[in-house]
Amino acid sequence: MKIVFRGVLKSVQPRIRLIRSFDEASHNYLGYALLFAGVIGDEQRSFSVGIGKAAQAKHLFRVGDEVSGECLPVADQRLEPVAFYKVSKLKKVGSADIAGKNPPPWEDIAPGLEKYRNRGRRRLSARTYDSKCLSCIWGCRMPVEIIVDHWNPGQREYRFETFCYGPLSCKFYKAGPTRKVPGRKGMVYEEEDWVDEEATSHREGEE
Repeated sequence: MKIVFRGVLKSVQPRIRLIRSFDEASHNYLGYALLFAGVIGDEQRSFSVGIGKAAQAKHLFRVGDEVSGECLPVADQRLEPVAFYKVSKLKKVGSADIAGKNPPPWEDIAPGLEKYRNRGRRRLSARTYDSKCLSCIWGCRMPVEIIVDHWNPGQREYRFETFCYGPLSCKFYKAGPTRKVPGRKGMVYEEEDWVDEEATSHREGEE
């Protein structure tokens, strides 16, 4: 049975899953992650809900909008950045005051998922994400599935990583420590700074 929710949006960010296999990485673009302050079921609290790209394209949600709907708890919390998904009866019941504060953080309507793919990501300090970037459309907290050993597909690890798709000139940005990926027989791959630089090099000078 689905759970009824209603709340004010505190964040609209891309909902992306990262799959790592030693020095290789790929992404599944699932939709958008919505963070609310409101009521879900009979509880008043903060909660997160995942929607698809079509729902975001239809409603154009942004920080400050009031939204209602029904949802289900996610089946596997290791694979989702949100706690609830499979939303129905989704409705915008109140619109944000567009006269918001100047960025950063950027709290406009989130762009299409293809724009995130094209812009490229760079790692973001988890502490900076939590303190500065939680409401920004360019921030992203990804569930990470790590295939430790291709010869033993059942050997997998899970964690969360935070990333930035925003302007390279953002005054809040801090990279944080490099990411280390476990491999077979105790090997470890370290994703160094050049990976982020290469992923975003096409945007040099645009901001």
